Amino acid sequence: MPIRKPYTVLVPFPTGGGHWSSIGQELELLDVEANALRSAGRLELSSVLETHKQAVDTQATPPQPAKKAAAKKAE
Repeated sequence: MPIRKPYTVLVPFPTGGGHWSSIGQELELLDVEANALRSAGRLELSSVLETHKQAVDTQATPPQPAKKAAAKKAE
């Protein structure tokens, strides 16, 4: 039996019968069904998006010392 995987919609697309998907909607699709939509950038595997989101959340942006230097020059 084919395995369906959860995909998250990035860009809405027609799902048939006059209905459209919505951004953030999670769909269970076969690889064959999702292949063209992934190539077009309309959806991505939910697990890939979660991994990417966690990686972005763990990266801390360093404080910008340039702001302090600019403030000192203004004085």
